[in-house]
Amino acid sequence: MTAHRTVATAAVAVAATLLPATPALAHGAPTDPVSRVVACSPEGGGRERTAACRAAVTTNGAPFTAWDNLRVADVNGKDRQLIPDGRLCSGGLPAYRGLDLARTDWPTTRLAPGAALTMTYSSTIPHTGTFELFLTKQGYDATKPLTWSDLPAKPFAEVTDPPMAKGGYRIRATLPADRSGRHVLYTIWRNSSTTDTYYSCSDVVFPASASASASDASGARRSDGKKATPTAPGTPTRVGASGTPAPSPDEPAPSGSPAAATVPGSPAAATVPRGGGGPSVPLLAGGAAVLAVLAGSAALALRRRRG
Repeated sequence: MTAHRTVATAAVAVAATLLPATPALAHGAPTDPVSRVVACSPEGGGRERTAACRAAVTTNGAPFTAWDNLRVADVNGKDRQLIPDGRLCSGGLPAYRGLDLARTDWPTTRLAPGAALTMTYSSTIPHTGTFELFLTKQGYDATKPLTWSDLPAKPFAEVTDPPMAKGGYRIRATLPADRSGRHVLYTIWRNSSTTDTYYSCSDVVFPASASASASDASGARRSDGKKATPTAPGTPTRVGASGTPAPSPDEPAPSGSPAAATVPGSPAAATVPRGGGGPSVPLLAGGAAVLAVLAGSAALALRRRRG
């Protein structure tokens, strides 16, 4: 009996030595926006074949098979003291050092500034803990290694104990509204049910900020390319019959416009609309009256001479 107990005790001791500790079960990493470690893993969906991922694997000397195991024990919130500058994406772990390469061609996820974000953080088993989301400051230079000074002092979102569903956590937050260009979404997952802290870098791209140029009224131009004359506030716009702005009363009509034109050879200076097809009825009646007066005067003068 004693021998059997001795063998059983020895077997338990060996099993305890070979089996991983409980904290090792708390694996996870962001899959959307995709983190570098997931993108460059064998499960990267083709992104592992990009130049950046190939360089990361070469630097590591091995593929990122354990993409869900980038964790550091016993940090206790002292991230900035224990994780060196330039090694934030690897958590300072030599097995993940390829993730710290300063490159501008990491696989990225496009985001919109100020938009709602739902991060999917894949995990093997549920654990309690707090997720902290940081976004690099505006002006971040992707050609240099990521440092703590590139990140704000406080996260833009902090979520504690989100429910796990379908193999991952859904972490909802609102993105900062003042970012444009390439950035790093840095996620820290502080387990409270284990002693582990997880680190991850997700490369994201925001649209370039559009510089809205307000048009100056004094420099505005018409559709024909000519500089427009500013109109005083409250001045009504005069519109002609064709729907185009008409000239003001003290502005001469431009040549070729449907304005007044002189008809040569008439008894008196008369005007007709250009292109109107001939004088109007009132103009013809007026001309006949003038001719009648002239004829009457000539007949009276002839009678006086004969008498």
